[in-house]
Amino acid sequence: MTTANLDLARTYFQAVQTADMAALGGLLDEQIVWHQPGAHQFSGDHKGQGAVFQMLGRMMEVSQGTFAIDTIHSLMGNGDLVAAHIHFTGRRGDTSMAMDGVDLLRIQNGKITEMWLFSSDQNAEDAFWGR
Repeated sequence: MTTANLDLARTYFQAVQTADMAALGGLLDEQIVWHQPGAHQFSGDHKGQGAVFQMLGRMMEVSQGTFAIDTIHSLMGNGDLVAAHIHFTGRRGDTSMAMDGVDLLRIQNGKITEMWLFSSDQNAEDAFWGR
């Protein structure tokens, strides 16, 4: 199962990088729970595909379309979990953000059912997104 989950995670990150919302819709479970870290306007648990897509859409608006995962350093699987060491960036007016992070995906029955995100500099990310 780990190999299939790693392949699904690769497909997910490719869809994110190319903004393929149709592919994302097919990969995220309808009842996904997304745990967004920190103390900023997007922090907290987002439940269901609609809530996740709304959050991601607002992130793109706030970042003027610049928020992106530009590098996937590695993918590591363990049963139904896949950890991805990534690098992400964004720009908001004169402010920019660039840092490593870890995305942890729970994959069950061929869908991403839960997602936890970790930032290497949570304070900087909080400042970037604002309250």
